[in-house]
Amino acid sequence: MGHQKTVLFAMILLAIAVIVSTAQGSCCALKASPPDNVLTAQEKAEGWKLLFDGKTMKGWGCTDQATEGWSIENGTIHYNGKGHGYLYTKERFGDFELKIDFMVDKGANSGIFFRLDKPSDPVQTGIEMQILDSADVEKPGKHHCGAIYDVLEPSENAMKPAFQWNTVLIRCRGPIITITMNGKQIINMDLDKYTEPNKNIDGTPNKFSTAYKDMPREGHIGLQPHGDKVWFKNLKVRRLN
Repeated sequence: MGHQKTVLFAMILLAIAVIVSTAQGSCCALKASPPDNVLTAQEKAEGWKLLFDGKTMKGWGCTDQATEGWSIENGTIHYNGKGHGYLYTKERFGDFELKIDFMVDKGANSGIFFRLDKPSDPVQTGIEMQILDSADVEKPGKHHCGAIYDVLEPSENAMKPAFQWNTVLIRCRGPIITITMNGKQIINMDLDKYTEPNKNIDGTPNKFSTAYKDMPREGHIGLQPHGDKVWFKNLKVRRLN
């Protein structure tokens, strides 16, 4: 009788183990990340559009057609540190949401430009979200990752260390710009408050000859070459009505 109870107990334990294992497997399957550079069913329903299919540079231009700096590498847009050509979307966007995953080399510097009016002059005719290997900075400033470059510092440092992927969501509607990085909102900006050229609302100088309230409210999306290696994937945009 004792032996039968032992066998029965062992069988119950085995059954429980199988159930738990199956449940864990199902849970993992549900939580699995969608493939890169593909729109989910929900994103399609919400009006998102792919800016990069992981295979071609269709829909993109470059300010330097001779540059060898940009390439497609393992489903990413990769800048290898050579050349000075900016990548930019041939399409222009005004009010929109933009999602991008990016990863940097150690010490790397780059940027995401938006509402870029003239690709030949991105710095003075577009707005830049700074990309920088600055994960170790305790209090980020106007030149650290996530900042509106030279204008507004992020509220906190949400950047991950080099060689880790970051996800950023940039939202532009009229004068209001918000940036969320890795799930944390780090920028909430009202362009209309920036009324003077070369001057921020906190009194500090900036390098822009146009007051930010007068910056273009519509333009290209651009990726900056800055002499350092950087990778981009899952570039998605949707227009806001």
